[in-house]
Amino acid sequence: MSVKHIWFWTVLTFLFLFFLLTNSESENVRKALVTFMHKLEPPDQNFIWGWNLTSDPCTHNWHGVTCSANNQYIKSIVLEELNLTGVLDATSLCISTSLQFVSLNNNNLHGFISEDIRNCKFLTHLLLSGNKFSGSLPVSIPRLRNMKRLHVSDNHFTGDLPNMVNVTSLISFLAQNNYFTGQIPDFDFSNFEAFNVSNNDLRGPVPDVRGRFGADSFYGNPNLCGKPISNSSCPPPSPPPPSIVKKEKIINQFLDDLPIYSGYIVIGLILLIFLIYKLLIKCMTKDKEKGLDHVEKKDISQDTSVVVGGGEKLSEILNSNGSKNWFTGLGMRSEYSMTSMESGVTTSGLVLLSSRKLRGLQFEDLLSAPAELIRRGKHGSLYKVMLDNGVLLAVKRIKDWGISKHDFERRINLIAQVKHPLVMSPVAYYCSQQEKLLAYEYLPNGSLFMLLYAGSQSGHSLDWRSRLDVATKIADALAYLHEELGESGISHGNLKSSNILFDKNMNPQISEYGLMVSHIKSIKNRNMSSATFRADIYAFGVILLELLTGKVVKNDGFDLVKWVNSVISEEWTAEVFDRYLITQGASEERMVNLLQVALKCTNPSPNDKLTMRQVALITNALKDEDDKSISFDTSRV
Repeated sequence: MSVKHIWFWTVLTFLFLFFLLTNSESENVRKALVTFMHKLEPPDQNFIWGWNLTSDPCTHNWHGVTCSANNQYIKSIVLEELNLTGVLDATSLCISTSLQFVSLNNNNLHGFISEDIRNCKFLTHLLLSGNKFSGSLPVSIPRLRNMKRLHVSDNHFTGDLPNMVNVTSLISFLAQNNYFTGQIPDFDFSNFEAFNVSNNDLRGPVPDVRGRFGADSFYGNPNLCGKPISNSSCPPPSPPPPSIVKKEKIINQFLDDLPIYSGYIVIGLILLIFLIYKLLIKCMTKDKEKGLDHVEKKDISQDTSVVVGGGEKLSEILNSNGSKNWFTGLGMRSEYSMTSMESGVTTSGLVLLSSRKLRGLQFEDLLSAPAELIRRGKHGSLYKVMLDNGVLLAVKRIKDWGISKHDFERRINLIAQVKHPLVMSPVAYYCSQQEKLLAYEYLPNGSLFMLLYAGSQSGHSLDWRSRLDVATKIADALAYLHEELGESGISHGNLKSSNILFDKNMNPQISEYGLMVSHIKSIKNRNMSSATFRADIYAFGVILLELLTGKVVKNDGFDLVKWVNSVISEEWTAEVFDRYLITQGASEERMVNLLQVALKCTNPSPNDKLTMRQVALITNALKDEDDKSISFDTSRV
């Protein structure tokens, strides 16, 4: 055999072995990914979007899989909003070591995240928000040195936040609405685009955020301190004891003498336990004699530092940490009972207004339900409560309302009678001389404020049509309420983007209508009544400016109305609009028209007034014009 033939067969054998090894590795990846998909438990196990061993993830277009340009390796897996109910098998997932982007947002996945996630060495995006994951985040996550965005918000994670100080590529970390504890690590905030750890149980000083993030990134953590949150000053560290050596000698002497006194200590402990036992028996006997219909006359109107745990009862949270007066039982004295009304009144004083899901609910049931603090504000606190039947409520605890029980009941019943599909009406309330609670249906999809804020941070915001749709719907609903409640003088009084919530279909809902303190007192003249409704129109104009500019009004002193007017005065109107809207091809003419509406709403001049009905008509006309324009463009295509 010639040398030429030997070389030919050698090269052929090498190519065959190389091809065989390559296929073997690809087969291992396919097997691992099919296992990964099965453990996610898609709703139809017989049809898993092409994920099977007889096909190739790149050439056969597995659902959610994106590969490199030459189809040689997998780059990303995106399986969002698919009602996946299983677990994340990081061991199988990371067999594909080339993965860069993984998103499982907004499913119903549960369980822990395995430490094997460290094997996804090239991972840049890990997006797990909107699931039911629990346990601590893997300690190996900081080893993912290429990580850019780590989003784990709206889950049930516990433990400490991962220390990502050495991951210099990280630009986005979202961990709000979990149960994280401990201190916030000193991230490198200089390159961050988005950061949010609100609504957890974090404590200690807030690290230096380099002025890039405000209090909204940290609210709902009552034990945090320092800038930029309201509790700006952290207590100084305790000074060391003046005589440590002396105390150490005393302790050592005590330990030396401990065997001598141990007998006395044991006898003392036995006596203490016996006394505690007798006291408990005595207290239990007294409670039994008084019965469930007795509760001490106490007030829970103080909003002190509330440490929220996932399993705490609403009564425990309301009574926690230092309130001078608090509920000591679940029964109600006669002063907490109410007279019969048009709506259902329970025997314990809870008034049920309109929800069939709450039929038979007692105040005792509400107080004993698991709850957590959502936010604390100037006019009260808001709690998320889960009833025994699985119904979620948002319970508003109202602070410093200077009105009588009779006026409160009359006002809430008036508001509840005015029905509109885009207005959240209270479903129940409780009122005594000491306490006022309002219950609403809980909406899990957040607020307009958070949607605009998150979009401005990530670069993926609401498009123009969505913003115009929100503006039109809110204008219609507000105009309806003004007309229906005009004679009663009940306006919203605290309209802002954080009070515009979204239901399960992402329709905007006006929340907390009529709960502003300054508008609670009876209105005696028409001019004063008119002023309260003009305040709503002004507030709606501010919301329009937020929608147009992409800038949200925060408690940091930024005056959006003043900024917009200053830009327009320099004849740079186009600079007002959100860059995202312009890049998405939104009509500048219609944005300018909506801007004119916003400016009229926020104009303090008494000669340039609009009613809410006029505002609604104008915004609807703009939306109709926009819809016709889109239909025309589509028909041309």
